Amino acid sequence: MRILLGALLALISATSVAQSYPAKPIHLLVAFPPGGPVDIIARLVAPKISDTLGQPVVVENKVGASGNVATAEVAKSAPDGYTLLAHSSAYAVNPTLFANAGYDPVRDLLPIAVVARQANIVLVNASFPARTLEELKSAMAKGKLAFASPGAGTTPHLTAENLFHVRWKADATHVPFKGAGPAVAGLLAGEPPIGCMAGSGPMAQIKAGRLRALAVSAAQRLPQLPDVPTLDELGYKGMEDYTWVGVFAPAATSRDIAQKLNDAVLNAVNSADVRARLDALAFDATAAPLAQTADYVRAEVAKWARVVRETGAKPE
Repeated sequence: MRILLGALLALISATSVAQSYPAKPIHLLVAFPPGGPVDIIARLVAPKISDTLGQPVVVENKVGASGNVATAEVAKSAPDGYTLLAHSSAYAVNPTLFANAGYDPVRDLLPIAVVARQANIVLVNASFPARTLEELKSAMAKGKLAFASPGAGTTPHLTAENLFHVRWKADATHVPFKGAGPAVAGLLAGEPPIGCMAGSGPMAQIKAGRLRALAVSAAQRLPQLPDVPTLDELGYKGMEDYTWVGVFAPAATSRDIAQKLNDAVLNAVNSADVRARLDALAFDATAAPLAQTADYVRAEVAKWARVVRETGAKPE
């Protein structure tokens, strides 16, 4: 009887906590620096989540080890819904890429929502002589070149590894940056002049003519870049790769709190002004219910583990 009474009291207490959640500000740790897709999405949806839940959502960039620093911190945080993680698809890549990423992507965190995704873009500095992907391939065949990515383990890094090293057998050196913002700055300076990154980071510079997009890893051409062919169109089958942005909570977070957070993200993504901004930045809205989100993340972990093994990618 005493055991049953204790269990009942614990259940009542947990239910009370879930019903009163949130009672204080929520901290959303962004695993990458300002200017990249993760930071953009986090700052776009945070005010809307705040409106739904009635508490401030404080966005904080917690950079390091291709997102592993923020991920490990959130995984070890109290599962009370007050410390969340905003991460890219590198979340699914890093546990295979790194000998010790500091977290298990299936056991240690709970996917709340995969908010949006966008294709990766192969691009060059506007002064670089290649105007097509075939011309870039020829340039790489003539001598050793370097290419930029937002960081080791990001899907743009692996898209480039697959194209340059696996498909082309090119001798190209990877230059990992600490996020898309720094990578764009590097490309603009021509150091290095070649890169691969998700669309939102370089889009403004592509539109301004300072960077040149050669191919996208989407299933179809991007409405924002209708003249840029897909990798599939150019004969590179099986390279429909996306950078996605997800929100995660510690694994032991209660179902009730997780559901409130999922509902808040869905409300944010379904608002007209957020949708318009996502479209302008070449994002596809992908937020879905909790069960569907968990299935998607598990599938991505399996997919990118295979790609890491096939490309032999390393965390430089």
